[in-house]
Amino acid sequence: MIKVGIVGGTGYTGVELLRILSTHPEVELTAITSRKEDGLPVADMYPSLRGKVGIAFSSPDKARLTDCDVVFFATPHGVAMAQAPELLAAGVKVIDLAADFRLQDVAQFEKWYGIPHTCQEVLKEAVYGLPELNRDAIKTARVIGNPGCYPTTMQLGFAPLLKAGVIDAGSLIADCKSGVSGAGRKAEIGILFSESSDTFKAYGVSGHRHTPETTEQLQRLTAEPVELLFTPHLVPMIRGMHSTLYAKLKTDISNEALQALFEDAYKDEEFVDVMPFGSHPETRSTRASNMLRLALHRPGNGKTLVILVVQDNLVKGASGQAVQCMNLMFGLAENTGLQHVPVMP
Repeated sequence: MIKVGIVGGTGYTGVELLRILSTHPEVELTAITSRKEDGLPVADMYPSLRGKVGIAFSSPDKARLTDCDVVFFATPHGVAMAQAPELLAAGVKVIDLAADFRLQDVAQFEKWYGIPHTCQEVLKEAVYGLPELNRDAIKTARVIGNPGCYPTTMQLGFAPLLKAGVIDAGSLIADCKSGVSGAGRKAEIGILFSESSDTFKAYGVSGHRHTPETTEQLQRLTAEPVELLFTPHLVPMIRGMHSTLYAKLKTDISNEALQALFEDAYKDEEFVDVMPFGSHPETRSTRASNMLRLALHRPGNGKTLVILVVQDNLVKGASGQAVQCMNLMFGLAENTGLQHVPVMP
């Protein structure tokens, strides 16, 4: 059994990890930290886990994280980099759901996250945890930087096209929407029910920290300079993400060939569903699952290709993807513990 620790088990990504790992056949939940909730049984905070998770939260100074095989960080940015060296020295693998190990460009990290990177030696060996594009490196990694939710949709939506060289890498556009849970479990005016319900708005239009992360990874797929215009939006739903991606075709290619490009790229990927050309994937078709669905459109058979991508921002966009990486790191079948059918309605 894999002994698992979770640092920061009280937020949405933390409880999503608990939900997934509580039924994972190869996992023993060993430690879950929370300074504020020290001693509180996990199931008292989250009744959905009654009968599934029997341990209590423990403060970080009491939790024996070095006894674990792997530790997930479902914490604010900066926490994982402070604790990773000690864990790695004890032979513990690290999967960070924040941004500490996503960006290899330290200057970009410090610009967008506003804190110094204090663990650059570990960062050098960190692997970006998007299995569909980085599987072999994940298998042998000690440290994973779990992708952001928006970047997952953008990368999987643009990747086959950039690899094939059929689109202009310098004019990528991503118009993306996320449910309110993407902002985290916290008391903040902008995400209160009366503030976020029955309204719709864009944010981060002048610049968003997921842009450099996405651009850095997309640049690995093409020799052309990548330029990405990314605009996120907040929609009045709890969970779910819809990204509408636009790319300019630079070659004479048929719709059938474009569809085949995606089907070939993801034919062996259990968690990427390439729908028939012209389909309209819905966020609810992925709710509470690790599935990402996408579909291609080509308005007027013109030069602009539209890629629609949906996922659950807390699962494939965060905790499910982290467990997918853990499975690879420990030589398990990649889908172990992740075969949840989406919840309908």
